[in-house]
Amino acid sequence: MKKSLLMIPFACAACLFVGCAAATRTVTDVGLGAGGAALGGVLSKGNPYAIAGGAAGGVLLGEGLHYANNQLNDQSYQTGYDKGRSDAVKQQYWLYVQMQQSQAGDDGQVRLYEVHIPEQVIDGVIFQPTTEFLRIEE
Repeated sequence: MKKSLLMIPFACAACLFVGCAAATRTVTDVGLGAGGAALGGVLSKGNPYAIAGGAAGGVLLGEGLHYANNQLNDQSYQTGYDKGRSDAVKQQYWLYVQMQQSQAGDDGQVRLYEVHIPEQVIDGVIFQPTTEFLRIEE
């Protein structure tokens, strides 16, 4: 009987490595609860409070493991999402640079028109006179 009780924690540990995603949480909680109960019963020589405490401890351990696993999954998902967004921005940047470089070699005519902007007051703000250039491509 004692040897069969000692096999329960090993069976519970084996259940942890089973890859069934839908029932993993239930299997883990049941397995660790039973393993904790068996361990509490063996160590306390049959004390029912120790058996209940061992079962509760096993379930709490299983829930803690699932919580930590979910946190790591969420963090990994967020890291991958941020990396994907970063890659998309870099790709857009290099496409824009490539587009500008290909336009520079076109045979079209490019002219710059000089535009003088006089001093002006807009909403109480004084803008100094400047000269801007408009690029016209034909």
